[in-house]
Amino acid sequence: MWRMPKLADHEERRARIVAALLRIAASRGLHAASMRTVAAEAGVSVSTVQYYFGTKERLLFAGLQHQAEAVGRRIEAGLAANPGGSVRDSLYAWLVQLIPVNEQQRAGYTVFAAYHALALTDPALAEQSYTRGSDELEVVLRALLADAQQAGELSSGRDVGAEAGNLLALATGLADSVMADMRTPEAATALLNYQLDQLFVAASSTSPAAARRP
Repeated sequence: MWRMPKLADHEERRARIVAALLRIAASRGLHAASMRTVAAEAGVSVSTVQYYFGTKERLLFAGLQHQAEAVGRRIEAGLAANPGGSVRDSLYAWLVQLIPVNEQQRAGYTVFAAYHALALTDPALAEQSYTRGSDELEVVLRALLADAQQAGELSSGRDVGAEAGNLLALATGLADSVMADMRTPEAATALLNYQLDQLFVAASSTSPAAARRP
């Protein structure tokens, strides 16, 4: 007697298909990720891929969401490892995930770059809001900087929106330079730390507490 697959089975199959897509994206690029090649990589039929995702664009967007969620989990782990950390520490925990400092993050960068390249020439993918993760990250950075400013950790003269945009642009630029072998991951994170120090050290040097020091 035929039985409908359990929900866990559906989730496992979806996860297997998405994992196959990301392996192809990381090793061969998204141009090589057709419904047929993804099905072959996942060890399922093309009709199974179509059943779970419908179109190639929806499959690609599911892969992008999976990558964004993985980054979010790593950020949460970084924050949890430093409970009670400063706003500066939180900013670093978010931004360093964009820099490929290890093989896992290098693979993630390759996948995100492949999405960006394909979306430039694929209107259907571009309509899937593939940049939403970056937009949301900038909102988070802006909120963290606003909190720091409210607490007196960041100069009141700073434009938190502009600083958030600059930090995000710096982190993504540093990621590009690491992948192009222009600098090492260590050099990239040192530059990120330098920029964060410029934001926060300048504020602390002009704070009332600093003014009272002998």
